[in-house]
Amino acid sequence: MQRNNNQASMVLDSQLQAQAEREITLKSERVIKDPFRLHYHIMPPVGLLNDPNGFVYFKGNYHLFFQWNPFATDHTSKFWGHMTSPNLVEWEWQPIALTPSEWFDKDGCYSGSAIEHKGRLYLFYTGNVRNTQGERESYQCLAVSDDGIHFEKRGPLFDVPTGYTAHFRDPKIWKEENQWYLVIGAQTEDLGGCALLYYSSNLVDWELKGEVKDPTQDYSKFGYMWECPDLISFQHQDALLFSPQGMKAEGFKYQNIYQTGYLLGDLNRENGCFKHGSFEEIDGGFDFYAPQTTLDQTGRRILFGWMGLPDESEAHHPTKAYHWIHAMTIPRELALHGHKIYQRPVEELKQLRNEKVVEKSETISNGEINYLPQNAEAMEICFQVKQFEGEAIILRFDQNTTLYFDSAEQTLTLTRANFRTKQKESRTTKLQSLKDLHIFLDTSSIEIFINQGEKVFTARLFEESLTRHLAMEVTGSLEYHFRGWKLNKVLN
Repeated sequence: MQRNNNQASMVLDSQLQAQAEREITLKSERVIKDPFRLHYHIMPPVGLLNDPNGFVYFKGNYHLFFQWNPFATDHTSKFWGHMTSPNLVEWEWQPIALTPSEWFDKDGCYSGSAIEHKGRLYLFYTGNVRNTQGERESYQCLAVSDDGIHFEKRGPLFDVPTGYTAHFRDPKIWKEENQWYLVIGAQTEDLGGCALLYYSSNLVDWELKGEVKDPTQDYSKFGYMWECPDLISFQHQDALLFSPQGMKAEGFKYQNIYQTGYLLGDLNRENGCFKHGSFEEIDGGFDFYAPQTTLDQTGRRILFGWMGLPDESEAHHPTKAYHWIHAMTIPRELALHGHKIYQRPVEELKQLRNEKVVEKSETISNGEINYLPQNAEAMEICFQVKQFEGEAIILRFDQNTTLYFDSAEQTLTLTRANFRTKQKESRTTKLQSLKDLHIFLDTSSIEIFINQGEKVFTARLFEESLTRHLAMEVTGSLEYHFRGWKLNKVLN
């Protein structure tokens, strides 16, 4: 195995850091002029952002790392960007955590996770390499920090096991009692997606336990690669979150080019055997992928997702003209109710509230009403259905973005304008009844939490006219309570 030249890699690391900083300086004036720049969502200062990485609470701050290409709005180069926050609302940009400067990560520091141990922060990530023949190599690597800001790379920990291809990436680590576990996305040699389970007693030496699967089930429908797996537990139930590539659409389900969801069941830590239920999408909208969770200091399970997808629409994002693309979702707290994971906005987001623009309780019959003034770019909306007898409830947010509840069909549909064609497109979920909506609107995004977070829609919105309003149309009789706030701008 080729050995690292420490001095040469340190020089390259410094050069890459300096180049990235120059990109920010050169392009920042153009970036901040973009009218689609978000008000309270994490974005790259320049270039492309994708998967959340290394989400962890460490020494009094939340640390969120992410895949970042500072040089272009494409996936040609991958660094680890880094932001910190004391409260999940106000975020501070930190120095780059990882650069592709070593022989084992020279073509990209790919996704991974973080863990705190004995006052130090450990990053686990995939080093992506293209050899002289252009073939992919992947290495699962470690970097360590005392202060959570400056990291020392320790190099590869383990190689691709026999029976799997070099599509082997995105390690997620957790601790149970005095033992460490890790799940990682993989592809079998017959091109099937899967996740592998590893064990370690010291964070350095790792033993493969097996595939995370139920041997009695058929996994062929789950496509050719599982990205960004995350094994979490609720009381005595385990959930494997992952993003499978290659699933085929089934009715309203799996409409995006790539999916994200979870399997709920019971994982045997000794061999990876996982008795589980059906695959459930965790977000039914247009733009959600590669989420990562952490347990914070209070025991909450908090999630960030990438508010985007690696697909053909990336070329048509209007923000590319301003030298940036993509953002994170708002942070969400997860909870298990029955056999379903619910999501809700974290309580800290209430700090964003500025002016309450409306609060109303009334009954409306077969009519339409306007609620918010135009040009309210960033808003939070709480809508409670007290009683509804009728056919439909429609909320209109702008020229093309609508939310339509059809009581007869028991469906809820989100419609927006396609980035490329400008034609309307939609995502639909089955919904027996509409009880409440909690909506976060930003200049170019919407996140809709339905029935206390039982279901969620996430989408980017790029309207030619930035004029925004909120109107409701009702066919039938609706008794409701409605509240809306303008939200502060806390990020640039």
